[in-house]
Amino acid sequence: MVAACLVFFMQAGFAFLEIGLSRGKNAGMGIAKILVNFSIASLIWWAVGYGLAFGGTATFFGDSGFFIGHGTNLAGSEVDSATLGHFAFQLMFLGVSLAIVWGSTLERIKFGAYIVFAVVFSAVIYPLIAHMAWSGGLLSRVGSGVQDFAGSSVVHLTGATAALAAVVFLGPRKGKYGPDGKPRPIPGHSMPLLGLGVLILWLGWFGFNGGSTLGTGGNAFAEVIAVTNMGAIGGVLGATLLIWLVSRKLDVGMIGNGAIAGLVAITAPAGFVELWAAPIIGFVGGLIVVAGVLAIERKLDDPVGALSAHGLAGIWGTLACGLFTSERLAAVGEPGLFYGGGLEQLGVQAVAVVVTFAVVFGLSAITFAVIKATIGLRVSEEEEDAGLDITEHGMYGYPEQFIPAPELIGVGSSRPQAATAAAPVGSTSEVPA
Repeated sequence: MVAACLVFFMQAGFAFLEIGLSRGKNAGMGIAKILVNFSIASLIWWAVGYGLAFGGTATFFGDSGFFIGHGTNLAGSEVDSATLGHFAFQLMFLGVSLAIVWGSTLERIKFGAYIVFAVVFSAVIYPLIAHMAWSGGLLSRVGSGVQDFAGSSVVHLTGATAALAAVVFLGPRKGKYGPDGKPRPIPGHSMPLLGLGVLILWLGWFGFNGGSTLGTGGNAFAEVIAVTNMGAIGGVLGATLLIWLVSRKLDVGMIGNGAIAGLVAITAPAGFVELWAAPIIGFVGGLIVVAGVLAIERKLDDPVGALSAHGLAGIWGTLACGLFTSERLAAVGEPGLFYGGGLEQLGVQAVAVVVTFAVVFGLSAITFAVIKATIGLRVSEEEEDAGLDITEHGMYGYPEQFIPAPELIGVGSSRPQAATAAAPVGSTSEVPA
């Protein structure tokens, strides 16, 4: 339960990271998004998601796992505190995966789209993947079983793949690409907030991976946390090196994403690899995130680099088990290639990547296509110019910066007048604001 609390705190990390990489006119909306999405995910996970992912747990309505509660259910089965603890801990993983989806959609998506997709994702998409890998489903029966200790594919690749589908249907932010089709930088407004978000996520990951031991017996809990930290520092160093070689600048956002990529990469192998392998896995993750962000940006507008940090690094972390899993720690599956296990486990890991991507992208694409055809997916150009803070939420994250002085708009002006007067702040006709 302490680990569950740490994983919940990662919601604050996502909020700060995304707010820091947003422009000031969109700084406030991230808070509403995080709070509403986590609340919807919690309700749907209780009602149906947990039952689909980990069915067979005693509940109020038989042994399906739906509407889980404490006490004796209608079938006469007992629900103990350990079951409720597992329910709560796994809910936090769903919350993280759902949070990953939205970073790539910043500054141009309708708030209503969050709500609809959150219901589908929490009820069907995420539970299906979690069941396949962690609860006796398809991926746990391929070969000797997929190795994904804490969710490089189940949590991170799932969230990033859904984000990819969203970006494809949503399109880029206004002004992101010039007349020549080349991407133009749209800097986030606060690197300190980005850094705070990264550090909170780093802390939460100790609960994310460490808590996945589901206990503190023996050395596993401490060992997984140590491995997790080494993966993170490897990611920082890999990203720092590559962005320096490419640009001769130490880009703060890239270094921050290096930490995230290192953590994502070490998530699947955290319980299966020796300590020496962790910084290598993280280092490669750091290289991947920089190369991935630079390549993806040419065609897709991903403001926070989630497609690379959670998607590409998640793929690498899943495959890394097939290379680095040691004989001592191979509680699931087989030892990796570097321990004489051959290519068998690497093949299982590759199957997990392909199946996860195909299922999540297909279901997400259908959902976003329906949203786009019904309630609409994207705000208008005028709303995007003014910023989602004022158009979606009726207030600014930083009102002193965006609301003109009273003498410019008339003392006592209504909020809509203030929004109209402030709209040119977000104009992208020349340089992205």
